[in-house]
Amino acid sequence: MYAKANSVSAIKEMIEIATNKIFAENYAIKHNADAKFGWYRYDTHFAIPVYDDNMELQRYNVFKARILVRHAWDGKLYLYDILWTKKETSKPLEQ
Repeated sequence: MYAKANSVSAIKEMIEIATNKIFAENYAIKHNADAKFGWYRYDTHFAIPVYDDNMELQRYNVFKARILVRHAWDGKLYLYDILWTKKETSKPLEQ
């Protein structure tokens, strides 16, 4: 939850670099009004800086994420949710 909450400051960039667009029909009646033309899922990533006690940057924690975007009745795409986040441990981001 910490990573998802802190990703808010990078939402614009997360959307700009999103890849792997996957479409899904809307099957839930409760979303007929707000996702009339279905849903899109995208893969993205973001980084959260980690500081020491002296507020000096030590490193970045890098996360992968999947975002959910609804395709509304007006034809526009709206960010709906960040479905999951996973810390990337294979290759640390250096300064």
